[in-house]
Amino acid sequence: MGWTRRAFLAASAAAIAQAALPFGARAAQPASAARQRIVESFVRDNGFHGVVRLVHDGRVVFSRAFGMADIEAGRAASVDTLYPLASISKWLTTLSVLRLVDRGQLDLAGRISDYLSGYRADTGARVTLAHLLSNMSGIPNRFDPKADPGVWTRPYTTQEAIAAFCSGDLAFDPGTRFDYQFTNWVIVQGIVETVTGRMFADAVDSLTLTPLRLPGIVPRYTDDARERVAIGYASTEPLVRKMFPQRVYGLASGGYCGRAQDLIRAAHGAYADGFLSDTSRAALSAVRSAADEYALGGRVRTVKIGARSMPFAWETGNTEGYRSLLGHRLDGRTSLVVLNNTSLSQKTIDLFADALLSTL
Repeated sequence: MGWTRRAFLAASAAAIAQAALPFGARAAQPASAARQRIVESFVRDNGFHGVVRLVHDGRVVFSRAFGMADIEAGRAASVDTLYPLASISKWLTTLSVLRLVDRGQLDLAGRISDYLSGYRADTGARVTLAHLLSNMSGIPNRFDPKADPGVWTRPYTTQEAIAAFCSGDLAFDPGTRFDYQFTNWVIVQGIVETVTGRMFADAVDSLTLTPLRLPGIVPRYTDDARERVAIGYASTEPLVRKMFPQRVYGLASGGYCGRAQDLIRAAHGAYADGFLSDTSRAALSAVRSAADEYALGGRVRTVKIGARSMPFAWETGNTEGYRSLLGHRLDGRTSLVVLNNTSLSQKTIDLFADALLSTL
C-alpha cells in the first residue's frame, strides 16, 4: 500500500492527541505507544528493511532494526549493520572542509584555480569552494555510465577523474542556479587532497571521524565494509539486487557507509560548540538555494512538532538500492536516523519521519 499522506495524517493525529495529555509519567507511555504504532504501520505498509533510531533530550526513545540485511544469505538487519550513506557523505565532506577553513588552509570564497593549478583557468577562476559545496557551480557532469559502461572499470585517481568528466564548459553562471551534480564533489575531493597532501579518506578520518569518535563510518570500498554492509535491492518481490561499483574518486560525494548510532553522534558533535568555529557552524546551516532548502553539503528543513516549527539539518542519501536520512534539530534536542536497503522513495521516508517526530 505504501506510506501515503493519508497514513501520515492519521498517524500524526493520533500522536498529537496523545501529546495533549498532561505531562508526567502517565503521558510518557501513550506517547511511546503512539510512536510504536507509527513505526509498525510504516514497516507493514512499506515492507521496510532497515534501522530506525530516534534520540530526544539525550535519551534514546526508539532504536530498532527490521527485516533483512542480506535476504539471500538470511542475514537479519541489526542496529550495528552498515548501510551506505550515499549523499550524507557530502555532509561529512563539508564538515571536513570547514575544519580546513577554520585552520586557514581553505576559504569558502577561494576559487578552484587557487587550489588546483592544473584545472582549466577560465572556469577555475570563476567557481568558488562555496559554489561547489552548495551544488551551484554550473560545472556539468560528464560522468555517464550509460554512454560509457566501461567508466566503472577504470581506476581513475581523483585528479584523473576531474580531468575526465569534471572540467566541462559552465552550464550557467556560478551561484545563479542549483544543480545537484556529482562532479562538484569530485573537485572538492581533489582540493582536500591537494591542500592536505593526503588521500581523501585519511584526511576525513583525521579531520572529522576520529575527533567525533565515529568508528562505524568507513569508506564503502574497504574490505571490512563490503563484508558488513547491507545488500541493496531494487525489489524484494521479485528479489532484484541493485548494487554498483564504488570508486575511490566518488568518496566525497557518496562513498561512505555507517551505522545509525554513529550518524547521531556525528550530528551532535558537529553542531556542538568546539568542533567548528561559530562562523563555520553558521555557514553549515545557512540556506543558499531557498527553493531547494540547500545549504552547504545538505539541506535545512522546517519540521512541525506540535504547534512549533523547528529547523532541522536534513541530510538525505539515495544510491542504488539504498535510502538514508539524518534529521537533526539545530538546537540539538532531537536526532532521527532512518537507513533502508530496499529503494524506498524520499517522500515516503520524509512522511514517516514527520509522523515520528510529531510524537515528541
